[in-house]
Amino acid sequence: MAATDPQKRRDTQSVEKVPTILIRAMFGLALFSLVLVAWARLTDQPLSAVPDASEPVAVERQIVIAGSNSGRATVYDDEGNVIREYGPMEGGFISGIWRVLRLERGKIDAPMDAPVRLVRYESGRLSLYDDLTGWRAELIGFGADNAAAFARLLD
Repeated sequence: MAATDPQKRRDTQSVEKVPTILIRAMFGLALFSLVLVAWARLTDQPLSAVPDASEPVAVERQIVIAGSNSGRATVYDDEGNVIREYGPMEGGFISGIWRVLRLERGKIDAPMDAPVRLVRYESGRLSLYDDLTGWRAELIGFGADNAAAFARLLD
């Protein structure tokens, strides 16, 4: 009998409702984002979140990465000399980069043994470029430990 009491029903319904102003604000924000992205695409705005590639280079090295799905990885210089070998417990990130390169190069049937450029800029930023596919990675975006794994290849 208490469940049919109109006063109790009104109280429970009002507590569970989301305020109308919040719903309007949510849709307004979504609409604003859509308009902003459409404007940027239609006016060919530059991709400002991409770091400047014309920054002065401190060190650059061509490397070849060979890996496996188990986490093993071997890094060679452009002459085929082994720079560093990683076991399955220590080569996870470098092997992961190898898997990305395998995927990107597989899309265009590029050779897997072609080198990539490992670049340290004067600002300390570390980047990896695959000139065959146009793929690039800003290594600090994967964490300091993972960037350090590639930084050691330059030393």
